[in-house]
Amino acid sequence: MTAPSSSEAREKPLALIVAGPTASGKSALALRLAEELKGTIINADSLQVYRELSILTARPSEEERARAPHRLYGVLSVQENCSAGRWRQMALEEMQAAREEGRLPILVGGTGLYLKALEEGLYQIPPVPPEVRAEAESLLASGQRERLRQDLAIGDPATFARIHPNDSQRLLRAWEVLRATGRPLSQWQREAPEAVAPWRFAWIVLLPSREELHTSIERRLEVMIEKGGLEEVRRLLALQLPQSSTAAKAVGVPELAAHLEGAMNLAEAIKAAQASTRRYAKRQLTWLRGQVLGRKAILFEVRAQFSDSVSAKIFPKILQFVLTLSP
Repeated sequence: MTAPSSSEAREKPLALIVAGPTASGKSALALRLAEELKGTIINADSLQVYRELSILTARPSEEERARAPHRLYGVLSVQENCSAGRWRQMALEEMQAAREEGRLPILVGGTGLYLKALEEGLYQIPPVPPEVRAEAESLLASGQRERLRQDLAIGDPATFARIHPNDSQRLLRAWEVLRATGRPLSQWQREAPEAVAPWRFAWIVLLPSREELHTSIERRLEVMIEKGGLEEVRRLLALQLPQSSTAAKAVGVPELAAHLEGAMNLAEAIKAAQASTRRYAKRQLTWLRGQVLGRKAILFEVRAQFSDSVSAKIFPKILQFVLTLSP
């Protein structure tokens, strides 16, 4: 646990960030904190902003949302684009609204890019014209991914080296910026970002053991199927979203879509979706270790998964940590 002693830092209003890999109990912990501390929960997950993705993103239930205010859940259509910049603006507005209501903003989610953008600001990159975005999506949809990769390797080798071969979203973004501005994304990112948020952020990070996390992920997918996850994917497919859309690549969606299209049976699809979710959780943990642990001024690490069974043991310690941060 680390915390700053600077009186200057304490002059800023406090906001909590509850982070961790998928299925680590972030939402449950945020809800307990909101109830105890008169908080407003603000979604920081890039998929839970979409109204059509409720079951497969484990969006808080109506009962849970009735226990404390929840913001930025299901506020956009999957046919809209929610960039980090757009989310940041919405989040800052909700944080200010919470403050004016005398409530503590509690941001919860596993999208590292969103959380980094919120705290540190974003680089001022000109908007990409619709025709450039359409060209990029057309190339990807027609099987010309390798052309996009080659263009990026030549025009922006620094960004190309950081993008996984299967990461279509980041590939398209970097290609679009290069095409639209004539300058590499890496060059734009070396320039000064927007001003940092005028808040004092306290991070609470859930770090379950590998065994705990994998068990939770496996059970979670099974519960999603029981609750109607397949029908949710069926409705998503009916919208005929472009291959590059965020929702079409949501964890579990490609695998369950493959089952609905006859490419694999349900048991195979569930197993593949569980494996995909484990890989996603591993990437989230890698980001947390590299960008958060040991780097944030106010940080509380929880080496466990948050659940009802461990709440009595670890929640009082978390609550005490937060209470020490009050001015």
